[in-house]
Amino acid sequence: MEHNSKKEIRRVISEDTSKIMRYALETVVALGGGKSAYIDGYRIGGKTGTAQKAVNGSYLANNYIMSFVGIVPSNNPEAVLYIAIDNPKDTALLSSYTTTPIARRILLDIIDALGIEKQEGGVEKDYEWTDKVYYKVKNVVGKSPDEAKKALEHFSIEYSGSGDVIISQSPKAGTRLEDGSTVKLMLGN
Repeated sequence: MEHNSKKEIRRVISEDTSKIMRYALETVVALGGGKSAYIDGYRIGGKTGTAQKAVNGSYLANNYIMSFVGIVPSNNPEAVLYIAIDNPKDTALLSSYTTTPIARRILLDIIDALGIEKQEGGVEKDYEWTDKVYYKVKNVVGKSPDEAKKALEHFSIEYSGSGDVIISQSPKAGTRLEDGSTVKLMLGN
C-alpha cells in the first residue's frame, strides 16, 4: 500500500467557509437526497449528482451519469469517496436511489478500515416512515423489570437469571440501536 504525505501548496478557501460547506454536505446526507448514505452515529457529508450526457452539443435521451461524493467524518474528514455510474439501467433517474446505497456500504468499509469512531453532535436524520429509526438504550441497572420495560419501550427485552432487580444489561447504556432490537437483561437480587 502506497502512502502519500500531505504538502500544503496554498489555501483555496477559508476555515470558516470549509466548516460551512462541510455542514451543508452533512445536511444533504441527513435531511436531503443523500439519506440512503446516512450511517447512524457517524458524521457523513455528501452530495448527489445527476448529469445528462451530451454528444456533439446535443443531450442524449435517457442517458445519464449518476454520482455521489462523500466525506467521513464530515467535521474532520479522513476519507473522500466518489462514485459515478454511467448510464444505469432499470432504475429511477435519481442519484439518490442509485449511488447512495452503494456509497453507504463502501463508507461502512472505510469507517471500519480507518477505525473511525462514532461521535455525537452530527445532524440527526429526518426520518421517513420507511426508514429505520434508532434509539439510545437507557441505563436500567438497579431497576425492577417493570421499570426496565417502560424505559426500554422501543426494544425487545430478553431476561435471564432470577430476582427482582436488573443487575446487568447488554448492550450498555448510551448505545444506539434500531427500533425493535433486543436488549438482554440479567436479573438478580
